[in-house]
Formats: sequence, C-alpha cells, structure tokens
Amino acid sequence: MTTQRVLITGAAGMVGTMMRTRMRRDGRVLRLLDLTPPPPAEPGEPVEVITGSVTDAAAMAEACDGVDALIHLGGHSREHTWEDTLKVNIDGTHTALEAARMAGVTRVILASSNHAVGFRTTDEAPLPADSSPRPDTYYGVSKAAMEALGSLYHSRFGMDVIAIRIGSCFDTPLRLGVRGLVTWLSPDDCARLFEACLAAPSPGYRLIWGVSDNTRRTFSLAEAEELGYRSEDNAERFAEEVTAGRPAPDPAELHYVGGGFCTAPLGKHNPV
Repeated sequence: MTTQRVLITGAAGMVGTMMRTRMRRDGRVLRLLDLTPPPPAEPGEPVEVITGSVTDAAAMAEACDGVDALIHLGGHSREHTWEDTLKVNIDGTHTALEAARMAGVTRVILASSNHAVGFRTTDEAPLPADSSPRPDTYYGVSKAAMEALGSLYHSRFGMDVIAIRIGSCFDTPLRLGVRGLVTWLSPDDCARLFEACLAAPSPGYRLIWGVSDNTRRTFSLAEAEELGYRSEDNAERFAEEVTAGRPAPDPAELHYVGGGFCTAPLGKHNPV
C-alpha cells in the first residue's frame, strides 16, 4: 500500500490539534510542524513531529521533503502588529509555499479566513466564496495576501491550491455568541472539508468557504460542495444555549461579515 504523507503546519494550535485524531487514516502519515512542539507520537500512531517555524526556510524544506500534500494552518490566528503579521502570516505563507514547490508538493490547502472579506455585508448572502477581498484588520489583509500567493503558485507552477475562508472552528459556537450561529465550522465538518480538498481531482486554484451548513449561515457552500464537501453539522442546535440570558446582539456587529473585528483597534488582539 502506498503511504500518503500530509504535512500540517501550526499543528499544535486549536484547529491542528482537533485534526490530529480526526484525519488519521490507514495508509496515511501526518507530519506535524509547529514552533510549539506538538505532543509526541503515541505507540503505533502514524505521526511524525517536527519542531520549527513556518518562517524558517530550512525547517520548512525539511518538513516538506517527501510530502504529498500540505495543510497550512501555521501563523497568527488573531490580530497582531503589522510587523508580526507581515513576518509570520505573509512571509511565513510564502516560505511554506516555496518549500512545497521546491519539494514537488502538488496539493496545498491554505487556511484563510472570513476576515479577508470582513467588510462585506451579510446583505450579500449567500456570499460567494470568491468574493473579492475587503479585509477588516491586518490579520484579514494577511489572509487576502495568502489567497493571492496561492493563486500565484497555481498559475506559475501548476500547483493545486485551495484556500479555505474559515468561519469559526471551535468545539461548539457557544463562546462566539449569536455570530457563531452564522460562522461556525464544526471540527468534524472541518475534517470532512480537508478530506474533500485532499481528494478532489485536479482542482486547480479554488476559493471556498469553510463553514458548517448552519441555518443562519450567510456564506455559499456551493464551491466547497463542488469539491465533494458535505456538511453534517448545524450550529442551530446550540441556538437556545447561545441566546439564553444574553442581550440581543448589536445589529452593527452582525451587519459585517467580520463582526467585531471591523471596529476593534488595528494591531491589537481582537475578539474572535
């Protein structure tokens, strides 16, 4: 049996940690890279652990060696200073893509964000996955740059690159308030989406939304479904818990796709 080796950067982060168990498959090895060392492999677990940063070209070259696909989750997941955002999220994505190209990796999945289009409005629903960028923060700018780099590496070098505009991937949407009933991507659906992206034949360059099939979602799932994604979760089952005892949300926060990011100070840690 041929072994598939999938590299996950940012593997010690929240999403990477949740994917470690959900993406185990016979005939697959997960190679996990993070600056914070992920837990070592358990006996018999098909996992390879590498400590390193996505900003380190040598570490990324080592991590990409012999890899079939890259899932790039590494980088800051919230707002930081412009200098840190540029170094880690933009330069780090370029370093990861260049290492993948040099190693002959032909399939790359990039974790973009709804904040790349944060100043789009919910009036535009269902918002197409390829809506042009309207970032709400430096973080959002970095995700728009990530998407542009992915497009470049597909067009120049023929790599299959799928950029996923992730809504909010947590165990439950409870911490997110009412907005979470719109943006939630369940961990199980996240794994289903990554599997669809890995399996889709010759996708070229794609932009897709990464959300569950939530009753209140304002995002199109048509583009992800074209790749074979089928959501099995819906944030609405948490609606009563989310709304119980809470004041009605500020309509302005629900008007923009980016929610509170659209009014939070630039360069400082923002709410989810």
